[in-house]
Amino acid sequence: MSKSATSVWDNCLTFVKDNISDQAYKTWFQPINAVKLNDNALSIQVPSKFFYEWLEEHYVDLLKVALTKEIGKGAKLVYVIRMENAKGNRQPFTEKIPSTQRSNVNSQSIDFPSRQKNPELRNPFVIPGIRNLKIDSQLNSNYTFDNFLEGTSNRLARSASLAVANKPGGTSFNPLLIFGGVGLGKTHLAHAIGLQVKDKFPDKTVLYISADKFTQQHIDAVSKNNRNDFIHFYQIVDVLIVDDIQLISGKKGTQDVFFHIFNHLHQNGKQVILTSDKAPVDMQDIQQRLLSRFKWGLSAELAQPDFETRIKIIKNKLYNDGVEMADEILDYVASRITANIRELEGAIISLIAHSTFSKKEITIDLAEQIVKNYVKNNKKPISLDDIQNVVSDYFHIEIEELQSKSRKRNVVQARQIAMYFAKEITKTSLTSIGRHIGQRDHSTVLHSCKIVSNLQESDKQYRKFIQDLEIKFKQL
Repeated sequence: MSKSATSVWDNCLTFVKDNISDQAYKTWFQPINAVKLNDNALSIQVPSKFFYEWLEEHYVDLLKVALTKEIGKGAKLVYVIRMENAKGNRQPFTEKIPSTQRSNVNSQSIDFPSRQKNPELRNPFVIPGIRNLKIDSQLNSNYTFDNFLEGTSNRLARSASLAVANKPGGTSFNPLLIFGGVGLGKTHLAHAIGLQVKDKFPDKTVLYISADKFTQQHIDAVSKNNRNDFIHFYQIVDVLIVDDIQLISGKKGTQDVFFHIFNHLHQNGKQVILTSDKAPVDMQDIQQRLLSRFKWGLSAELAQPDFETRIKIIKNKLYNDGVEMADEILDYVASRITANIRELEGAIISLIAHSTFSKKEITIDLAEQIVKNYVKNNKKPISLDDIQNVVSDYFHIEIEELQSKSRKRNVVQARQIAMYFAKEITKTSLTSIGRHIGQRDHSTVLHSCKIVSNLQESDKQYRKFIQDLEIKFKQL
C-alpha cells in the first residue's frame, strides 16, 4: 500500500516529538506541512528561509533518521518555502536548494547536507543567511540587582523584577512594565532581570533591545522582504526586554509586528519586560489592542527617590570607590539633587575626581561648586506639593479644601488648574497626580487638563490665571 506525504510526515513528527522538548516541537515542527511525496523525496512546506536554515543547522540528523525509517535508504527532503513580499501578497511556491547542493543546477531536491562549521554570529540581527544562531543578549553586566539600591520609591518595581528573574514566564507579572522618569533606574532593572535569568537559566534565550533599534530592524526587514524572518527570530526568544516601548508611538507597522510577536511569546509562556517613561494609560498613538496587552501583567512605577534612598545611593558609590565624606556634605548633595539618580551619581563622580586630581579634601565648598557647575538640573524640581501650595495660595483656599470632595466652583477651578500644571511641569503619571490631588483617578486628571486648555483659549480671565501662575512657578 502506497504511503501519502501526510502519513509519512505524521510518522516522522511522532518520532521527532519523542526526541525533543515540547516547546521546540511547537516552535519548529508544528508550523510545517507536508506537500508531496515523490518516490524517496518528501516535500515539506516551511514558513520562511529562516525556518529552513534553522532546521538544516539544528535538526537535520534527527530528520534524516526519522525519514529513513519511513522511506528507506536514499531518503531525500525538499524544503518548500512560502515567501511573503513586503506588500503582503503571496508569491508562488519556490523550492530551496542550499549552496552546498548546487553542483547539479537542474536538481530540485535537497539531500541531507553535512554540517559545516561557520563562525558564530554575535550580532543577532543579521537575519538573512543565519547559520548558527548564537544570540548575544546585549546586556550590560554592570546593571545588577546587587547595585540597585532599594527604597520606598522603587520597592514594588524591584521586588516584581526579582520575582520575574527567578521565574520568567511563570508569574502573573507578564508582561512586566516598569515606568518612570529619566534617570530613575528603568534600564538598570531591565538589564538586572536579564542577567539573573541568564545566570539561573543558562539554556534560556534572553534579548535586550531598545524600541528605536527594534523599529529600525523592522523597517530594514520589510525593505529586504524579510519580515517573516524578523518575526520568527523574535518568536524564539525566551525573555524579551524592550526598553522605551513608548517610542513605537505612531509607528503602525512596528506596532502591528510587535503585537504578533508579543502574542506568540505570551501564549507560549515566554516572558516580556517593557520599560517606558509613562504608564500605559498615558501613552499616546499606540493601538488599543497593544495597550490592553501592556496592562495584562504588572505596571510598576519608579518614583523619584526619597531623601533616605538618595543618601544610600551616595554612600554605596563612595564605598565602592573607597572614599569617605562628611555627613553634612552627604546631606547637602542629597538635598540638592532630588529628581534623577543618574545626575546624583554624576555629581558624586565629579566630586571624587576633583578631590583626587586637586589633592584636596572633599569640603562643603567643593560640593557647592560641583552641584552648581556639573549637575545639569541643579535647581530643585517643582514637586506636586509645590504646585498645590502655589495654586492654593493664589486662589486663597486651604490645601485641605483643594484636596477635598468639595464641588464649590472656585475649589473645582483651583483643583483643575493644579492638575493641569502637575501634568505640564512634572513627569508624574496621571494616576499619581490624581492620587496626590484629592484621590482622583487618571480620567479625572485628563478631563481637568482638557478643560483648562480649552478655557485658556476662550476665557480672558482664565488665561490671566494661568499666566500669573506660570510666573510664580518660574520664580520657585
